[in-house]
Amino acid sequence: MSGLVIKMYAVFVCVGVFAFAYGYVNVALNKPAYLQGQYKPGDDTYDASNAVDGRKSDLSLYGGQCSGSQERQTATWWVDLTTIHSIHHITIYFRTDNNPWGPSNDITKYFLGFSVYVSNTTDRLQGTLCYKDYKFTRTTIPAVFNTTCPVHGQYVIYYNERLPRVIYPDGYSDTIDSDLCEVEVYGCPATGCYGSNSTFPCPAVNCQYCHIETGTCQGCKPGYQGYRCELGKTAYVPL
Repeated sequence: MSGLVIKMYAVFVCVGVFAFAYGYVNVALNKPAYLQGQYKPGDDTYDASNAVDGRKSDLSLYGGQCSGSQERQTATWWVDLTTIHSIHHITIYFRTDNNPWGPSNDITKYFLGFSVYVSNTTDRLQGTLCYKDYKFTRTTIPAVFNTTCPVHGQYVIYYNERLPRVIYPDGYSDTIDSDLCEVEVYGCPATGCYGSNSTFPCPAVNCQYCHIETGTCQGCKPGYQGYRCELGKTAYVPL
């Protein structure tokens, strides 16, 4: 009976967390952000945080709603979700300068070849590659990009590069920047839950992070291991 009560309580807690929202929540909103090589350092007009402030009515570099970086060989922008979250999808609004998008807009060339990672650290190579652009051209790259990435992590990292002695496809810029106007990371605002509309606790009781769609465990609570986190770690007792 007590086990049933505990399970019912867990369902109530998880569903209660999501009662205010329909679908996934933008867990990146107003979270700390970082920009490599900010354009005019110290000027809030170009600050990294502009890309997670929820504003996207002005997609120009000088409108105060976008992050803006200097042109470089590498470009990095990331948001710190402050805790590990189960993520479903990521949406990026590129800078357009409020002009028609496509090959007539010279800005498109700076975003070609970009990558998106989710990591538990600021090192993208320690995380999961959610998307790498190998196919977009200046004609096909969208002004608003979406990618599904059902993983868990604390940092969402945007990265691009134009390295010396590397031959890039036609249409790519020679240098790169991180002029992003909004980055939205949709997922669960609490750990140990999954689902979009009716959110449930992870099926495995000792699972800390589970797949946001299927509930498959992706990480056990401290002290547990096994496919369903059913095994407690054996404590070492010195002789």
